[in-house]
Amino acid sequence: MHYAAILGGASLLLFSVSATSMAIAAEKTFKLEEATIADIQEAMSAGALTAEKLVELYVDRIAAYDDAGPKINSILKVNPRARAEAAALDLERKIKGPRGPLHGVPVLLKDNIDTADMPTTNGSAVLRDAIPPDDAVITKALRKAGAVILGKAAMGEFAGGSYNSVRGQTINPYNVKRNTGGSSSGSGAAISANFAVLAI
Repeated sequence: MHYAAILGGASLLLFSVSATSMAIAAEKTFKLEEATIADIQEAMSAGALTAEKLVELYVDRIAAYDDAGPKINSILKVNPRARAEAAALDLERKIKGPRGPLHGVPVLLKDNIDTADMPTTNGSAVLRDAIPPDDAVITKALRKAGAVILGKAAMGEFAGGSYNSVRGQTINPYNVKRNTGGSSSGSGAAISANFAVLAI
């Protein structure tokens, strides 16, 4: 009985050390820039990353390059509840496991996709404070899959061109002297600049 307890304790210690080593190794190899959904899920499974930390990394990057720095102007609104939603999903992962591949993954929505908790402006200052009564079907599906709605991506005013009257022109993250083209300019620029792993 005594030897069994010692062996059991030793096995548990080895498992704990092994899990910690795996988490440290995954943390060293995980890179936010160009990270895929598979990369993110692998790092989360290894304990090297949480959804809350990932949201924090993306929000910091948005502040540094979209709001300041070159001022890419691709994000109209960051979800103020994103960190709390991510933390709740982290807890759920610990208790029940992930819902699927989108569990804890930050997603940006083009700002003509309704969100009941944030304005949907359609890129127009006229609708700056317009909050829809309900989520769009795709928003509901993403939330159900465990995605974190990180915020709303800029778009051309009422889907025309790439200029919007809420924040102005979105620029190309690879050449700041160039504008982006098309009404989904914010979604495209945001993913190119690694402000999220996925944008609709």
